[in-house]
Amino acid sequence: QLLLVESGGGLVQPGGSLRLSCAASEFNLNHYAIAWFRQAPGKEREEVSCESISGRTATAADSVQGRFTLSRDSANHTIYLQMNNLKPEDTAVYYCALGNIGCGYVMAYWGKGVLVTVSS
Repeated sequence: QLLLVESGGGLVQPGGSLRLSCAASEFNLNHYAIAWFRQAPGKEREEVSCESISGRTATAADSVQGRFTLSRDSANHTIYLQMNNLKPEDTAVYYCALGNIGCGYVMAYWGKGVLVTVSS
């Protein structure tokens, strides 16, 4: 069974930082687009950031530009989301995902999510 497992979530104060990890031990990350999505309470899921299969193209939501950084460590089968200067509106369940085709298409594999709460 192919699994993505997120970790690193928790409670953080506004202005703080967290790094989310997504373990993808069964995947060759060089063959997939990688992405993080989030879903806040009462809202639809939104794409936070995505990087193309080649790694040459990356996108990020306007709300996280300059604060969040997506990266992949293919050797260790892990995807990261570094989140800095966190705001209360960043509170959500965060999901990592992999895509066979690329960013902007339906993602093929999803993790179960990890909760991030930004509050004082």
